[in-house]
Amino acid sequence: MTQADLNWDNPEVREELKEILRFWKEKGIRAFRFDVINLVSKPERLEDDSEGDGRRFYTDGPHIHEYLKELVCSAGIEDFVTVGEMSSTSLEHCIRYSSPKEKELSMCFNFHHLKVDYKDGDKWTLAVPDYKKLKELFMQWQLGMQAGGGWNALFWCNHDQPHIVSRMGDEGDYWKESAKMLAGMIHLMRGTPYIYHGEEIGMLNAHYSSIGQYRDVESLNYYQILLGKGRTEEEALRILAARSRDNGRTPMQWNSGTYGGFSEAEPWLSLSGAFREEITAEFQKEDPDSILSFYKMLISLRKKRSVIAEGTISFLETGNDMTLAYERELGSDKIAVFCNLGKEEQTVLIGKEWIDGKLLLENYRERQKAPESEVFVMKPYELTVLEK
Repeated sequence: MTQADLNWDNPEVREELKEILRFWKEKGIRAFRFDVINLVSKPERLEDDSEGDGRRFYTDGPHIHEYLKELVCSAGIEDFVTVGEMSSTSLEHCIRYSSPKEKELSMCFNFHHLKVDYKDGDKWTLAVPDYKKLKELFMQWQLGMQAGGGWNALFWCNHDQPHIVSRMGDEGDYWKESAKMLAGMIHLMRGTPYIYHGEEIGMLNAHYSSIGQYRDVESLNYYQILLGKGRTEEEALRILAARSRDNGRTPMQWNSGTYGGFSEAEPWLSLSGAFREEITAEFQKEDPDSILSFYKMLISLRKKRSVIAEGTISFLETGNDMTLAYERELGSDKIAVFCNLGKEEQTVLIGKEWIDGKLLLENYRERQKAPESEVFVMKPYELTVLEK
């Protein structure tokens, strides 16, 4: 089974799609996510192309903005929350998709920051994340969307992505610290943050030991492709362990009971091989230092501090590629966010303006104190947030 590729150039098809939105609108639904919506407009002329996926022909097509405006306005959902998943899109198009004056969508998911660990753009390879590129992409999209009046959907994980702690954090000694840093880094940026199933308790990848445990059709197909290219079973499984969509689809870990409290019957996917009691909602809910409690703190801060929800963003020079720092500002309210992206200590240049800042948030319990000099040595995966 594949997704239907409808002919959006047919007005009767577009009208039927509006009827679907109206149906759910009448049921009380007030928010919609549109899956890979930027791929629905195709060019009328069919051209020759080199071997590949032909993506340039069907991405951000010739009538996409026209069709989105028509869909949203005719269905009467202009004031609803609408988010578009955008495949291989551009900043310029996402500004148009999400700018209020364009009357298309509320915000956009883009995936450029989740390709910094693809070797030569190939998902089915293993590579260390390019943190310099990650920083550049965050700066480009945050500042670009701000300048153009667009709005970002902020996220690390979804049903097609591995868990971010396994991917860009640490599953071992710094599991808790890296989960909190990655959460804070993205939740405090300009945009609307999303939390995906298990992210709020630091869930890890599937860690399956055999191909028989996988269910994702893409993974099963690519396992055979990898073998056909000469990879050993061990190598192919190692790649799947890092890349498979099943990593983000294992059962939610509610408690330490059978099947993690997810169900009484055996679930479609088995629990993660990295399952342990501390990575459950029940274990974390009463612990003020848990990852779950940290996510609650981030949500509370965004509600209380308009500077986080509505302020402008600018980036600070930190002196190295393994640290990211930015400021948020709204009127007289101002905060600064400093992140160590890796498992080694990093020396960060704080800047004179923030030496006398007050500590707003910190992911190391024993470090509840603001930096006292311009040169700040950050612990592995440390997050420090200062306020004026």
